[in-house]
Amino acid sequence: MNKRFHIFLVVCLAIGLTSCKIKYSLDGASIPIEAKTISVTFFANNTTLGSPSISQKFTEKLRDMVSTQTRLALMKQNGDLQFEGAITDYNISPVAIQSTDQAALNRLTITVNVKYTNKFDVTKNFEQAFTRFADYKTSSSLSSEEDKLLIEINRQLTEDIFNKAFNNW
Repeated sequence: MNKRFHIFLVVCLAIGLTSCKIKYSLDGASIPIEAKTISVTFFANNTTLGSPSISQKFTEKLRDMVSTQTRLALMKQNGDLQFEGAITDYNISPVAIQSTDQAALNRLTITVNVKYTNKFDVTKNFEQAFTRFADYKTSSSLSSEEDKLLIEINRQLTEDIFNKAFNNW
């Protein structure tokens, strides 16, 4: 009896899993089974303060994430799933005031406007601004800290974008 139950359970699971329309990967991402390709267009820097390299660094980070976290082939344009947008804000502001007129920390904040298109399920499409920040000591200059800050902010932004597109967060 116990052996029959296990066989029945395995058969039911196999049938149930093969009839699903959405693929669930080990990292929790849900991607339409019909999707084979993804495109991430270049995210232009539409800010006045940001260094010229922030567009390239952000775009490459998002491309790396979707190519390593999904089974989809990366295309330059017209993928089954598409990301496009622009970096719309790059702002530096003081955050931790330690004495009169002096901050202990500055904050670099970056906002990216993202449009996501899913050719197979238009209910998953979105256009949204994503904002993240990282703090650095005022005793350091932005130019000496910027690369490290961009790595952290881009990691946070791309995780947010990936989760919104593939994990419904």
